[in-house]
Amino acid sequence: MNPPSLFTAARNVFMRDLTIALRRSTDVLTPLMFFLIVVTLFPLGVGPEANLLRTMAPGVIWVAALLATMLSLGRLFSNDYADGTLEQLALAPHPLPLLVLAKVCAHWVLTGLPLVAMSPLLALQLNLEPRQMATLVTTLLLGTPVLSLLGSIGAALTLGLRGGGVLVSLLVLPLYTPILIFGAGAVSARAFGLDAEAHLSLLAAFLILGAVFAPWAAAAALRISLD
Repeated sequence: MNPPSLFTAARNVFMRDLTIALRRSTDVLTPLMFFLIVVTLFPLGVGPEANLLRTMAPGVIWVAALLATMLSLGRLFSNDYADGTLEQLALAPHPLPLLVLAKVCAHWVLTGLPLVAMSPLLALQLNLEPRQMATLVTTLLLGTPVLSLLGSIGAALTLGLRGGGVLVSLLVLPLYTPILIFGAGAVSARAFGLDAEAHLSLLAAFLILGAVFAPWAAAAALRISLD
């Protein structure tokens, strides 16, 4: 029997990850609840002053989204590594980087996309104006996939190591910093009436570069971890 086409194989990997994650709802809900709790408790800590909340809101939401994404990176490859599925993917007749990209897409759908969907409500709580809110959602749509792509490299490099969660944080946090700066900076620029297109263009460039190069780097790291 002929092996499935590349598109079919990638779709099967994507759907498999979604199905397994939805059966383990706790793994999916934990980062989302973390994101919700951090942003919701923030006004209680700094006070209800509207202008202060509006000024700090972009950074707060983006930092919470970044930490929530890091919190979910541990399940990207670890379960497949434990049950031998990852070895089967590495031996498949299809390019491993494209199968890794399918897994990263599933990770973003389960983690990044819900964060984007929740952000308008949390932005409203932090007194963001509609124009800033639209910019925030746009930056998260462009930036959260980059967080998943870059995080896949760190998750692959630390696969099977003790204390892998801490090591992932140390590896990916420097890579996340530019995304955080430009993501929060776009919303802040909009608040001061400035043009945010430069920030959005840079986030789009990071997304394109990440989609092209990150799966290959993660696949190479996975092969090293499996050897």
